[in-house]
Amino acid sequence: MDKVEDQSLVQTYGKKSLPIVLLLFCALALLVTGIFRPFTQVTKLWIFENQVSVYDGLITLMKAQEYFLFTILLVFTVIFPFVKILSLLTLWLKGGLSRKRIVQLYNFVAHLGKWSMLDVFVVANLVLLLKSGSVASIQIRDGFFLFFASVMLTQAASVWIGVIARKNLEAG
Repeated sequence: MDKVEDQSLVQTYGKKSLPIVLLLFCALALLVTGIFRPFTQVTKLWIFENQVSVYDGLITLMKAQEYFLFTILLVFTVIFPFVKILSLLTLWLKGGLSRKRIVQLYNFVAHLGKWSMLDVFVVANLVLLLKSGSVASIQIRDGFFLFFASVMLTQAASVWIGVIARKNLEAG
């Protein structure tokens, strides 16, 4: 390995890499916060209100022994986003990765990102289902927006890193 390959991408790109690192750490903080903050507020028959976070939903599904739904929500709303952010941080901060390994890791993240969009589909269907009923109304709460911001920041960092990873491969 030559000296350039021993360096991490953050070392290679210097100060220009600070926005990517900030995007990823902000995305991680927003994801954690978004999981625990209320995602929705459901009002039933104009009397009963219930605020639900992703964490609360997971606990409720586990207690109700809805293991299939629990697994889907856990995997696509918690695990995939964490793995994607941590993989991007590893890709960006870890030294000693060959150009080929950088592109392989980025391709893994890009493939993972496609699967992690399933959570958006699940949430959209939930909102549609609750909005179409006349006995319950749903309001989106701050947890949803925090989670959404995390997804968008992660996507922006992923695209940015992808451009750099491809340039890195072409340069080698």
